[in-house]
Amino acid sequence: MRTFHWAVSTIAALLLAVPVFAQAPAPVPDAMPFDIPYGTPISLERAKQVGDAAAAEAKKRNWKMAIAVVDPSGDLVYFVKLDGTAYSSAKIAEHKARSAAIFRRPTKAFFDAMESGHPYVMTLDGMIGADGGLPITESGKIIGGIGTSGGTGAQDAIVSKAGADTVK
Repeated sequence: MRTFHWAVSTIAALLLAVPVFAQAPAPVPDAMPFDIPYGTPISLERAKQVGDAAAAEAKKRNWKMAIAVVDPSGDLVYFVKLDGTAYSSAKIAEHKARSAAIFRRPTKAFFDAMESGHPYVMTLDGMIGADGGLPITESGKIIGGIGTSGGTGAQDAIVSKAGADTVK
């Protein structure tokens, strides 16, 4: 019985010694974050240019990638998958593109939020928290999104940026 009391008192002491971390509430911004207006949806011709530029970047680096371009509502407009790309990458690329377009922000923003202690973002319907999804903007308005998958998050981001940068 003495062992039991010793164990209980030891566990209680350890629990009391563990500091409790309270997270301070986030400051309230003055302006809406990521408040980028939607523009005219990307055309098939432009989406093809974006996707093909991203594919060229991936090929140049010998990275096997799936690349999806969507309109502002997240509907697929153009898709390309390089030979040898993992089958799972096709759906992931489209998910990243859709998430970037409908949430009006890079998908890395969700990853960063989760990493900084804000797991609530995982509850957002349609969100993916991985680098490689970017909104496509023209004249300050979102006309679509691009998502790539197949490499690391950093590789996916490079390929997506190469595609998105074709639109000015």
